[in-house]
Amino acid sequence: MNPKAEFDIIVYGASGFTGRLVAEYLAKAYGVGGAVKWAMAGRSAEKLAAVRDEIGAPKETPLVVADADDPASLKAMAERTKAVLTTVGPYQLYGEGLVAACVAAGTDYLDLCGEPAWMRQMIDAYGAKAKETGARIVFSCGFDSIPFELGVFFLQETAKARLGAPVPRAKGRVRKMQGGFSGGTAASLKATMAAAAKDPGVVALLMNPFALTPGFEGPAQPPGMTPELDADLGVWTAPFVMAPINTRNVHRANALLGHAWGKDFVYDEMMLTGPGEQGEAMAKAVAQMGSSMLGGENAPKPGEGPSKEEREAGFYDVLFVGIAPDGRQVKVSVSGDKDPGYGSTSKMIAEAAVCLVKDAAEVPGGIWTPGAAMGNKLIARLTGKAGLKFEVEAG
Repeated sequence: MNPKAEFDIIVYGASGFTGRLVAEYLAKAYGVGGAVKWAMAGRSAEKLAAVRDEIGAPKETPLVVADADDPASLKAMAERTKAVLTTVGPYQLYGEGLVAACVAAGTDYLDLCGEPAWMRQMIDAYGAKAKETGARIVFSCGFDSIPFELGVFFLQETAKARLGAPVPRAKGRVRKMQGGFSGGTAASLKATMAAAAKDPGVVALLMNPFALTPGFEGPAQPPGMTPELDADLGVWTAPFVMAPINTRNVHRANALLGHAWGKDFVYDEMMLTGPGEQGEAMAKAVAQMGSSMLGGENAPKPGEGPSKEEREAGFYDVLFVGIAPDGRQVKVSVSGDKDPGYGSTSKMIAEAAVCLVKDAAEVPGGIWTPGAAMGNKLIARLTGKAGLKFEVEAG
């Protein structure tokens, strides 16, 4: 973290759809120039000023001009703040220059990345330098993967309290979800597929559940690619389109925590579709939809998104089941009060940035997951401010 910085947080990409939501949230939750000193950044001062006025932020909200194609502007931005919160993706196209600038300046970095192959490349290229400079680089601070990574963290804390030890087997099961994935998520998937077509090494990383834990390979993990009956819950499950990034982040969190959940830890994610023949039919239908769940040709483009009414009507509810070696179980849930891809995501990354700067000064430099870096401190902010609930369930 940059101790001499002018700002606590700069929101880079504030004139884009998600960045605008982040800025709007910070303006309402923290004002300007108060306990959290933040600024809006993007390529055009005129666009930033227009967005500032549209979201009702104060006229004195600082504006910073920076462009992913201009390394000097990224360097200047990174040197002015304790943390850069960036919504400018796909990160494999626009992110590395900012990561490099933040690492060099010792400035914290947070993003919404769901691109595991690029994240591994950044870990390999900048992980050691970030430790040297004190920069905390935190990927995946939105719906991918905070509710899932922190859900497993909360599950394991609950298991330690109730069962006396963490569990070696955990399941993430999406029970309910309304609201789509973001245009940025869809664009990231498209960019990842293009990169995979050019580089077989990208394909290998995408297939490896331990792609984000260099130097460590754990046990075989459930593939999660086909519909199946969950014997522990008695209901059918279908593949969950975000499992390929969430599961990697969960395994990285375990590694960053010194394998606190065990080197034999097994975790998978699926969607619950219900019991009996109807549940089976629904599971098969969801599996056939595949990545079209991201919206296909109808997905919002980066910079576009749902109306305020649609965001307000959205929600999600994820069940986590932990199974001890003796068969005992513990269950917790994580839920959010807005649509996953925009309304909830914008609040999550904003509070993650505030938490990192204000509550987690002791966290050393390096490339982190949100849960491994901030754990219970982030859960407290998300439940207190961002509309998430972390609850222990009976049974």
